[in-house]
Amino acid sequence: MENRIGKSYTARKALFARGLRDGRLTVQEIEEALPAGTLTAAERWLLYYSLRAAQVEIIDEVTGQVDHGFMAEHPAMPAEH
Repeated sequence: MENRIGKSYTARKALFARGLRDGRLTVQEIEEALPAGTLTAAERWLLYYSLRAAQVEIIDEVTGQVDHGFMAEHPAMPAEH
């Protein structure tokens, strides 16, 4: 168990460093570094939330779409003329 926690921590730390440096990460990079079962659902949500809060773009390589996460729930305000 201790080894798994250490690897997960190291992987998250490396992801953050790369995301902050590059300003972006892909969903595929994140999932490769932290495959299913590595984090609980809450830990995974917190990771994505924290990356977005640090202004790291999370992009899906397949679709090219930016994952806005919590921001997607708030539609854009209409422009005033």
